[in-house]
Amino acid sequence: MLTSLFTAISGMDASGTQLSVIGDNIANMNTVGFKKSKVAFGDVLSASITNVAGSAQVGRGVFVQEVSPLFTQGAFETSENALDMAIDGDGFFIVNEDGANYYTRAGGFSIDQEGYIVNADNLRLQGYLADASGSLTGTTGDLQLIATQSPARMTAGATVAVNLDATSAAQTAAFTLDGDGNGVPDDALNYNSSTTVTMYDSQGGGHQVTLYYAKTADNTWDVHYVYEDPANPGELIEAAGGGQVLTFDTAGSLVSATGASPVFTFGGGVTGNQAIAFDHAGTMQYSSEFAVLSLDQDGYSSGALKNLIIAENGEMTGVFTNGQTRLIGQVALAKFIAPTELVKLGRNLYGESNSSGQPIISAAGTSGLGNIASNTLELSNVDLAQEFVRMISAQRGFQANSRIITTTDELMAEVVNLKR
Repeated sequence: MLTSLFTAISGMDASGTQLSVIGDNIANMNTVGFKKSKVAFGDVLSASITNVAGSAQVGRGVFVQEVSPLFTQGAFETSENALDMAIDGDGFFIVNEDGANYYTRAGGFSIDQEGYIVNADNLRLQGYLADASGSLTGTTGDLQLIATQSPARMTAGATVAVNLDATSAAQTAAFTLDGDGNGVPDDALNYNSSTTVTMYDSQGGGHQVTLYYAKTADNTWDVHYVYEDPANPGELIEAAGGGQVLTFDTAGSLVSATGASPVFTFGGGVTGNQAIAFDHAGTMQYSSEFAVLSLDQDGYSSGALKNLIIAENGEMTGVFTNGQTRLIGQVALAKFIAPTELVKLGRNLYGESNSSGQPIISAAGTSGLGNIASNTLELSNVDLAQEFVRMISAQRGFQANSRIITTTDELMAEVVNLKR
């Protein structure tokens, strides 16, 4: 009879533990990336009793075998922050603190004052790093954004397509930059049409280069490349090389563009004698007014990170203020053979254990890992209705076990009263 008291106590302890787990689940129903836990019970065998009818095994209560997390997918919520990420499928984000890696499903990240991508506890997100050219190196480390810069690119080539008016009169005087005759080269003269394009030096500085088209004969045009003299601001200078000659056939199609590529000297401190190859393919000569059909060059200035695009495979592409885009890293994910054996560390973090196995680290969408959804947060997988049902069940179990103690006490009182 005394055994029933301890059996009931074990039931009350187990029900109390279950209520604690349910309470923790409900308390975290609004915690991003939280995974609810469940309790597994086991019976306690006391002894085998042998009698005339045979043997019987009498248990002495219940104990909590395990409290394990359930890694079912939580619902998704849209966010305005590109660094808010959710994993659609298996896997964990990897965060680092003082050289130690931890694992989480909570994908709410931001940028700290040093430019590193961190979670709410300033643990740094881990991923595959990219070099300055935008190629992944295969090395994992702290993902950083603020130090990311798009370097300048010096103009090496340009493509120009224009229509030169075939009805224009040929120039009878030589092209000159001293149009007003004052001895200062500040005004071009003796040309038919012009257009301007920005060229970039080796440090990303922009320079306005004007192309002057001068008709010299039927179906023949000279192109002069003029820019501001860096040694004498306000004055003009023609690129070294003497310009180029465009020749057209009688149908107005370009036959040849002869002459060396113009060479520019944009000033001290940058690469000197900068040769730029001009491609005039597409230029034509028709009896209609001058028109620029296309104008492009391959240089650009330096730029700071303006926007971030995160793909399903975790690749992070930066959009820069100079209009360029470049891969700046890739989010790495981890997978475990036995994720339910991970150690809960609080703060939505998990740590590996001997039972969980080593992490399998790879890119999203590979090795059985899920895809990454940017501008998205994974909510808690707690179902409030289910938790309330479990809470009622645990409460009734606790009450029933307490009733066993009361009933046993009454029976023991009757036994004591037998002596009267």
